[in-house]
Parts: sequence; structure tokens; C-alpha cells
Amino acid sequence: MLFATMNRLLTILAAVLVAFSATALVPQILSDNHAMLRVDATGKYLLLPVQEKEENAYVRVIVDNEQVQTLNVRFAVDKVDYYVPLDIQRFGNKKVLVDISFHGDRRTTGVVKDFVCWREMRVSNTFDDSNRERFRPAYHHTPAYGWMNDPNGMFYKDGVWHLYYQFNPYGSQWENMTWGHSTSTDLIHWTPQPIAIEPDALGTIFSGSCVTNGNDVVAIYTSAGQNQTQSIAISHDNGMTFDKYEGNPVLTSDVPDFRDPNPFWNSDINAWNLILAAGQEMNIYSSKDLKSWKYESSFGKEYGNHGGVWECPDLMKIDGKWVLLCNINPGGPFGGSATQYFVGDFDGHKFTCESMPKVTKWMDYGKDHYATVSFYNAPAGRHVVIAWMSNWQYANQVPTRQFRSANSIPRDLGLFTDGEESYVSVKPSPEMLAARGVKVKKPTETCEIVVDVKNSMELTLSNANGEQVVMTYDAAKQTFAMDRTASGDASFSEAFPVVTVAPTHGAIKQLRIFVDRCSIEAFDADGKMAMTNLVFPTTPYTNIKVKGGKATIYQINY
Repeated sequence: MLFATMNRLLTILAAVLVAFSATALVPQILSDNHAMLRVDATGKYLLLPVQEKEENAYVRVIVDNEQVQTLNVRFAVDKVDYYVPLDIQRFGNKKVLVDISFHGDRRTTGVVKDFVCWREMRVSNTFDDSNRERFRPAYHHTPAYGWMNDPNGMFYKDGVWHLYYQFNPYGSQWENMTWGHSTSTDLIHWTPQPIAIEPDALGTIFSGSCVTNGNDVVAIYTSAGQNQTQSIAISHDNGMTFDKYEGNPVLTSDVPDFRDPNPFWNSDINAWNLILAAGQEMNIYSSKDLKSWKYESSFGKEYGNHGGVWECPDLMKIDGKWVLLCNINPGGPFGGSATQYFVGDFDGHKFTCESMPKVTKWMDYGKDHYATVSFYNAPAGRHVVIAWMSNWQYANQVPTRQFRSANSIPRDLGLFTDGEESYVSVKPSPEMLAARGVKVKKPTETCEIVVDVKNSMELTLSNANGEQVVMTYDAAKQTFAMDRTASGDASFSEAFPVVTVAPTHGAIKQLRIFVDRCSIEAFDADGKMAMTNLVFPTTPYTNIKVKGGKATIYQINY
């Protein structure tokens, strides 16, 4: 008994020693909005305490009297929401000077020397990114920590899917745009990789794309400085690290919103094409070397929806026709951000839409599907896309802290016709079928529900607290609706409670519904309808009621 007690005491003492092994820091307070920290590189990370309600402070990292990095951080004033790591080992065993300028109103915030961040800031050899969020999805891609928005630079090479993304390593709200990186061999299980591309003198790193060019991977992205320009970086190790081109930027313009380049090799003209967003149009360019670009044409004037800025374009050939993806914010069918698209013809110089100018086609009729882009070089001629699963109306406020935002499940695109119009079909990628597990009797927080539909149908998912999501298929009107107005926590935004409605382009015979801890994605099994919505139930939906159909529930293997 005494031996066991001593063992427990030694274990507790060891844990305490580990907890206090990080080095405490003493700031130099220079004024009511300015402080400095001298940091010895005795560990890998400087752990920065964050409090999200505070204003961003501007941080300059200085080594050998040279500014080597800048970032913005919401330092904790009176409580710590979470920590983020600043890698200081990358600068070698040199002393690091951290220069911090605060912007908040000191009359309401308090005296700088009393901020809690000084007591909590530490140098440490480790950073704990183990999950602490009940709403973190199980089988959707998420960042290990920090903020994520648009998927970027996605490509497939040597059996590996590469997903880069807009990433803030220093907080869980939008800021410090950098390319994060994850890899997968099955589109379900994702491995976090080191940061791929960081800000530089030309600006932060906004959205862009990657192509494979021989053995190399070439990234082209937006440098967001005083103006938005396009830059390239080259990887010789399959996209793990990149060297920026010394001749950046490679493409400039006087258009304010000039971003999100997406190149592809066009064998029809034996050259590279590139499409990028320019205000409320898409510009098309051509190049022989990915460095020198020739303007070819623009598309978009008077076509489709112009309720917001056009972003994150993609241009691909599907079943003999060309499809131009155009993400827009705001202007979505139920407010905020969404993905529209156009079907037509492209000769390497000009895109011609086959529909009338005022026709608007949406890829997904949910509230939380944006920045849809495809993987370059997907196998077997597939067109595999992933979207950011959120909405700019409330993305910074959703009820998570350690991380914010997930990506949709992977989807394969095709084409179908309804009347005289061509539409893009959206189906869960075959990898999702491979992830299907055993049948279960009740819904779980991570499951797939397959519904064989008889005619019109109503399906209700609910929990013990009376929260529910109601999905309704109206066969006569050919519509599918999802009501999340009573789905759970919606206190963070008035724009969140909503009923989303989609056309079904004919009869629905079977629905596939994917439930994860904070999302519901519904698909017509034939690909003619897709709808993605976030939900934040206080407890998982474990009850199901179906009228007009039969539901089979499967576990998801993850």
C-alpha cells in the first residue's frame, strides 16, 4: 500500500516538474501599448496565450537585429482561451526578440503590464494539439489547431492526395494567411504536415493551386500585400517543401480583388491555361512556362449571380463539356457564401456559356459549402472536389475554440441534363462507400443514413433535448429542404437558423445523408442534388423518424 502511494506521489511530482519545465518570461514594458520579450531558444516553441475577444496585437520577430517574421495575435488580457505555438527553434540557437504593439483601448482593457499573457507565456519543447473539442468532426478534414478556410493547391501524385488550405497558425479566427498542408491515401484519414508556404515581403499567402510539372510540383498563389499579385513556388519533394521563385510576382493587375489563380495543362493548345478571379469576372491566361502569362479573355459580365465578389475559380472538362466553378461571397441562395457554376465550351482562349446570362446554377444548396475546388491530376480522369464547410456570415463565431472549420467530404463531379440545360452532378466520392461500416439501429454522431424514398418523404433527426433537423422531399414540387432552425446552438449568429431548399431535377429514389459531429450533408444518390449544413446539437442526434421512406443506418469507419 505504501509502495503504491509513493508511486502515485512520484507520478504527480513528475507531472508537476514537466508542467513547470517551460521557461517563464519577463516582458519589458516600454509604453502603454508597446512591450518586448527577449527569448532564449531553450525550447522549440514560444507558447502564445490567446483571448479571442481582444484586439489583434502586431508582433515582430527579430533575430540578429533583423526582422524575420511578422504576425498578428489576440493576446490574452484577463483569461486564456487557448495557446498557439510560435516556432523559435527554426532560427537556430539564437536569442529572439519579440516586439509587440497593442492596438486596443487601454482605458477599457487595462494596463499592459497586468495582462495575463505575461504570466502564461512559456518556452516549451512541446505543443499539445490533442483534440479538446466535442464538435470536431470525426471523418472530415480539419486543422489540428487554428483557423482554416479555403482549400488550396490540391493535387494527387504517387498515390497521395495533397490538401493545402488557408491557415492561421496563431489563432482560431481569420488572420495571418498561410498555406497549411495535410495528406491522405484514402480521402478520409488525413495526416497533418508542416506549414507549406508562409508570408513574405510580398504579403500573406492567399488562395491558389498546384500543378505537377514533371517531377516537380508548382504552386501558384496570391500574394496579398498592398495589392494582390500572383506568385509561384516550386517543390522538388512532392509538395512537402517549396522554394519561392525569385522573379515573383509573375502576374499583376490594377483590379482590387485579383486572386485565387488556378492553372491546368491544356493539351488542346499545348500550353498552360490559368483562370483567376478579377472583381466580378474571371480572367483567363495562357503560358508555356508557368511564369510568363498572356491575357486571353474574361468571362462573367452579366452572367450568373453578382451579389458579391467572385472567388476561387476552377475550369475543367467533364464528359465533353467545360465547367467553370465560381465561388461567390456574399450572394449565396440563402445568404453569405456559396458555389455557382457555368457549363459551356472553352477553346483555350475563351469560355462560352451555353445558358442564358441570367441563369444561375448552384453546386450545393446548403448554407455551408464554399470555395469548391478540384484536385489536379486525380486518377482515372475523375473530377474530385472538396469545399470549405462554413459560411462567412458566422465562420469566425461558430462554437469551437481550438480550431475553426472543416472541409466537406470528397465529391466526384459529372454532368446530367434536365430539359435543355446541363447541370453538374455531385456524388459522394467512392472512398466514402469504402468507409461505410456495419449497420446500426439508431443514428450516431458519425454515420451514413441511406433512405429509400417511396414518394414524398419527411425525415427527422432529434436528440433527448428536443433539438432536431427536419429533411423534407416534396415529390410534386421536386424540392428537397433541410430545416435546422431548432438544430441546437445557434446563439452565435442570427444568420444561422435557416431552412435551405434545393430543386431535385426529377424524382429522388434514394438519399445518402452523412452525419458528423457538427454537419449534415445530404445527396440524391443519382447526384442531382446536394445540400450541406452545419449543426451544433447539445447532444448527438440518436432518434430518427421517417415518413414515406425506409432508412438504413451505417457506421462510418474512421
